[in-house]
Amino acid sequence: MSKNATAAMVECFSSIQGEGILVGMRQAFLRFSGCNLSCAFCDTPGMTAPPAACQLEITPGRRDFIEVPNPLCFSRVLTLIESWTAGWPGIHHSISITGGEPLLHGAFLAEWLPQLRKLLPIHLETNGTLPAVLKPLMPHLDYVAMDIKLPSASGCEGLWDDHREFLRIASAAKAFVKVVIDQTTEDWEIQRACEIIAGIDRAIPLILQPVTLNDGTIPMSPLRMLEFQELAGQLKEVRVIPQTHKFMGQL
Repeated sequence: MSKNATAAMVECFSSIQGEGILVGMRQAFLRFSGCNLSCAFCDTPGMTAPPAACQLEITPGRRDFIEVPNPLCFSRVLTLIESWTAGWPGIHHSISITGGEPLLHGAFLAEWLPQLRKLLPIHLETNGTLPAVLKPLMPHLDYVAMDIKLPSASGCEGLWDDHREFLRIASAAKAFVKVVIDQTTEDWEIQRACEIIAGIDRAIPLILQPVTLNDGTIPMSPLRMLEFQELAGQLKEVRVIPQTHKFMGQL
């Protein structure tokens, strides 16, 4: 494994996970640049071109960022995470590999993840559309947080088959599915997402995530959230969780 491997990254920081089944857990976040989709609700815009520099947080959670030119060398990230686990042992549950879409850097992750996983478990956050890239990485992943993109809320069409194959592969780890919902979401979309999940394993958790604005408000009726949860009754575990980091003031 070459420590001189490089990739375009946006930021590396320590914060509280605000979404999914690990909500509330402290994680080290590695955010990669670039995405193969353009979702209407994206909260990390500007992913079409790599940034000139990556923001590195020196002290975990203290927001003392420095800028390091892109592409970033793996050895720099590894040294940083090693310093966190040595200087603040036990505060991080896992490393969140996020984006953008981190699987656009699949070859790079194949080199990185074995070393990072020696420090902490690996939690992949992904849009769930690149199953061929996911497959060789599965031995290095502990958690897979996978989106199913509903056409209404995301504006993305024709992804159902990719999502199905992706979840089939991801289910070998501790996988869960996140579905972003809003007032435009239709019943059939929830039902189709649930059919995909149930066809693989009814025990895979489903997170219904209402679109959460930057000020923490949720422009969606409480009743509609409950109705969508009821539609997902064929699954064993369905939670409604907004993006909690936004109203906690976390990154």
